[in-house]
Amino acid sequence: MTAYPTIAPTSRSYSAGNWPVKTFNAQDGAEVRILYGDKRFGHTLDLSYRNIPDAQAEEFLLHYFSVQGTFQTFTLPASSSVAKGWEGDLSFYNAGYLTQWRYAGPPVLTSVRPGVSTVNIQFIAVLLTS
Repeated sequence: MTAYPTIAPTSRSYSAGNWPVKTFNAQDGAEVRILYGDKRFGHTLDLSYRNIPDAQAEEFLLHYFSVQGTFQTFTLPASSSVAKGWEGDLSFYNAGYLTQWRYAGPPVLTSVRPGVSTVNIQFIAVLLTS
């Protein structure tokens, strides 16, 4: 597998996911919630790399191809460039024990001008079975 590129993103968006909860409503409006597990799921991480050289943009496509698109999962180490600019605790990039990332879809490459592109990537955290 090709390593994830070491380019720092220009912006990121992270959603922490939720625990497996099922909500039931009675006819009188009473609400009951049942917690079905102790691990969060559904974390998402969106990264944008604006105005980078085409050669660097190609690195994202090569990584996407090496993990067979949305099929394989992989880790994003907390020490990676993905975390650059974040001053809080880096542990959320691990998304918890037995959790890895996968692509939500293909990287979106936008040509800004000749030789310069913007790449947008969306990841989904996947809870692995032991």
